[in-house]
Amino acid sequence: MSSITDEVNTKRILVLNGPNLNLLGTREPEIYGRLTLSEINDVLHARAKELGVDEINFLQSNFEGELVEAIQKARGRYDFILLNAAALTHYSIALRDAIAAIPVPVIEIHLSNIHKREDFRNNSVIAPVVMGQICGFGIDSYIAALEIAVRKLKI
Repeated sequence: MSSITDEVNTKRILVLNGPNLNLLGTREPEIYGRLTLSEINDVLHARAKELGVDEINFLQSNFEGELVEAIQKARGRYDFILLNAAALTHYSIALRDAIAAIPVPVIEIHLSNIHKREDFRNNSVIAPVVMGQICGFGIDSYIAALEIAVRKLKI
């Protein structure tokens, strides 16, 4: 039987990845690196365990609606979302609205520095509704987001 204190201290994190991130490792490795998404998830899973995260789940989808549904369903199930929305970052009002509609904090993540790339990648429509954005550090963007989420959950 778990106490209320146990439930408050539970750390549950959802990692969402958007379109084309299933191609990591082979897609433009000079920009996105040589690690596959599966390898990134394995590193995050191991780090989450070290940090005392009780549950970390991963979803990658090339479909905007599937990501919107995952965000909506996170309410009451997860304590934090780490989101690499990929190309959807720049134009998905649906993702932006889903994030704004739930009380679960979200950290926006990008492997590359979107502010140093093509003009159309410089704008993030989700930035105004997320807790913060980490970009340009490759896999370390994900690790930093995970560590920040855990730190915020302890405060």
